[in-house]
Amino acid sequence: MSFDGLFTRAMVKELVDTIKGGRMNRIHQPYQNELVLIVRANGKNRRLLLSAHPAYARIQLTDEPFDNPQDPPMFCMLLRKHLEGSVIEDIRQAGLDRVVVFDIKSRNEIGDISYKQLYVEIMGRHSNIILVDKERNLIMDSIKHVPPAVNTYRTILPGHEYVMPPEQHKRNPLEATKEDVIAALDWNSGKMDKQIVAQFAGVSPLLAKEIMHLAKFSNPEAVTDAFLSVMEPIKKFDLQPVMIMGAQKESFYMIPLASLEGETKTFPTLSALLDRFYAGKAERDRVKQKGHDLERFVKNELEKNESKIKKLEATLEEAQNAEQFQLYGELLTANLYAVKKGMDKVKVQNYYDENGAMVEIPLDPLKTPAENAQSYFSRYQKAKHAQVAVREQIKKAQDEVLYFENLLQQLETASPKDIGEIREELEEEGYLKKRHSRARRKNANKIALEKYEASDGTEILVGKNNKQNDYLTNRVAARDEIWLHTKDIPGSHVVIRSKNPAPETILEAASLAAYFSKARQSASVPVDYTKVRYVKKPNGAKPGFVIYENQQTVYVTPDTDKVLAMKKTKDA
Repeated sequence: MSFDGLFTRAMVKELVDTIKGGRMNRIHQPYQNELVLIVRANGKNRRLLLSAHPAYARIQLTDEPFDNPQDPPMFCMLLRKHLEGSVIEDIRQAGLDRVVVFDIKSRNEIGDISYKQLYVEIMGRHSNIILVDKERNLIMDSIKHVPPAVNTYRTILPGHEYVMPPEQHKRNPLEATKEDVIAALDWNSGKMDKQIVAQFAGVSPLLAKEIMHLAKFSNPEAVTDAFLSVMEPIKKFDLQPVMIMGAQKESFYMIPLASLEGETKTFPTLSALLDRFYAGKAERDRVKQKGHDLERFVKNELEKNESKIKKLEATLEEAQNAEQFQLYGELLTANLYAVKKGMDKVKVQNYYDENGAMVEIPLDPLKTPAENAQSYFSRYQKAKHAQVAVREQIKKAQDEVLYFENLLQQLETASPKDIGEIREELEEEGYLKKRHSRARRKNANKIALEKYEASDGTEILVGKNNKQNDYLTNRVAARDEIWLHTKDIPGSHVVIRSKNPAPETILEAASLAAYFSKARQSASVPVDYTKVRYVKKPNGAKPGFVIYENQQTVYVTPDTDKVLAMKKTKDA
């Protein structure tokens, strides 16, 4: 838990320095548990993200663009009514708890000044965002409702009094002296990191483990020295936001952590750190929420076709015995005199064998010798025709596997807005029943491509799904611009908007192609590039499928930081 009470304190300081006194111009609720407020402060628009997500709850300024729903939720409509055009008079933290309070000055329907408070409670799955009438201390609404049956201490419903989360009565670590630390801990009980968390407000297990790592020994002198040395820069806001990329997982904090192993990357602000840390994580969660049924469907179709190929290959192997069925039929016909009804097998000489070897032929005892011979001729004809049909079915199933593998990769790298296009494609291809909605009709044929910028300023476009890939390659790209795709690996179409890009630009575009492919986690990924004129879509091919020629190949290793740095963001 990196976003602890002390981190919250530092984030509040960053927000106060940046947007205190600013005016809320627009309010959006792009996802169920998240709000984005556009705040005009110091001559600049800022995006303020308030998240009550059960796993990624946080508060920060963000440069990430968000796609807003056509029909805003009721809570968003209420906030727009009461807060748009209002001024943020103050931003403060409740003690060292992960509760941030926005004091807001606005005007009511008749133009009189009114005061509201927006509480952001960052408490894991209990996180919430609550709008309160300051004068009456009554809840106007919240992003999550909590009825009395769920929580008898705090009811979070419109019209109820707002009650702060229960106090934990812990010591303030920023005011603690050496004597306070010694008095707070039981030196004979062990588990000192857990004791530190239990006794001091705002301290997470992550920070407590850092203190014990620096202490090396669990004696009073070592632990208190380490405790005070860690708190000193935090107290003075002498911060160095860092992200630690370990082998197993990524972590972050506002100061470097010697207790964690891995590559360390520093950031100028806490908000920049959180943008990088949550890049992809929160979005992947949103995609799973929005497209979990699609992912399950695609995986089922993939498994179904893989199983079908195995069965067809077994059928083909059996069908390849056609020549043997023909031989049995001919040998039986030539030896009818030696076969009697009721026999279950017969040995005859193979006159096709130069050595005259004997062949044992299985028989159906219920059939006459002639019927047994005819049965083998029928099986021969059936097997001969089956080989052609089965090979066609295998090829079709292999194409389906390739198609669904490609879709699965697209779902892995999709943004929430891409899910709708993938769903539409499956409907158009006949895999899913068509849905009809007003929002879909309104947005029909509107395809937005992701835009990136190379280090020399050249624009690079990326298709994130088959509809975007077809649109990019066949309609947007000019014939002499450069097209890229991972070699023999499912991935996105990428186009450099230049006829003669610099070698470095080609490598940067190739890294985008590798990043948005099934090989995202791999090193030295092969990426083909050629002019758009050499890329063709075969007649009847599935969406997103192309063939190309005159390609060259480069090898790149995907780098998340470089991809994020290249991405163009929309202005607030």
